[in-house]
Amino acid sequence: MPDGAAGDPAELVGAVLASPLRRGEPVTDARVVGPGLWSQVPPGQVAAPVRLADLAVADLLRPGDRVDVLASVDGAGTEVVAAGALVLAVPGGGSADGSGAGSGLLVLAVPAATASDLATATTAATLTVTLGPP
Repeated sequence: MPDGAAGDPAELVGAVLASPLRRGEPVTDARVVGPGLWSQVPPGQVAAPVRLADLAVADLLRPGDRVDVLASVDGAGTEVVAAGALVLAVPGGGSADGSGAGSGLLVLAVPAATASDLATATTAATLTVTLGPP
């Protein structure tokens, strides 16, 4: 069993998955929302939720990936809003109907100022990501 694996199913009652699981896969503290997930936020950073315009793009990502978040505004071009953001979770990844399109939601670790920029961009722009090295 991997480190952080739940030894007793009762430990998971009320927990929320941070990303999809396959049948028989052990559930570790990194796979549930709660102290295990939030403890992965590096010092000086915060966890920021971001919803991507193309929902299926989030399905390409896994916790631990690094991404650049791009914001596009019609007529104003595209800019990098968050560079090298650590993906903490991909809640709702995958879909119940088997289409492969999830919720498009990511939880990223970023500096507080970048989280503010992301919140502003979310209301005014279309967001996508590019993948970088881990």
